Amino acid sequence: MILLDTYNFIWLVADQTKLSKTVRLQLSRNPGKIFLSAISAYEIGIKFNKKLIELPLTPNEWVQKALQFHGITELPISSKIAVLATQLPQLHTNFIDRVIIATALEHNLTVVTANKNIHSYPKLNYLE
Repeated sequence: MILLDTYNFIWLVADQTKLSKTVRLQLSRNPGKIFLSAISAYEIGIKFNKKLIELPLTPNEWVQKALQFHGITELPISSKIAVLATQLPQLHTNFIDRVIIATALEHNLTVVTANKNIHSYPKLNYLE
């Protein structure tokens, strides 16, 4: 089962050529087993507001349509995930990444990410 980080979610929807061959293969082999943390919607909203990304719809509409179209299940940020994110080793301080890591650990998911900071967390399975 796979948890997309924010960038890989954006790339899946907007430009699949940015996904590695390995990631594209794993996504095609795991229909119905692909997840996104709700924190990624927050990050997309921030990037849109700062004009770091362009979207053809509002961030909420874009995320909802993308989730539905690609059969991706959104995972909420539970209190357990929130607390776990605060207890991770202090390898970096990006709270969005820490929530994604905690979500993956809580649900035993492999994170799809090219982010080297995320790769350094123990007990975390990742794919780039």
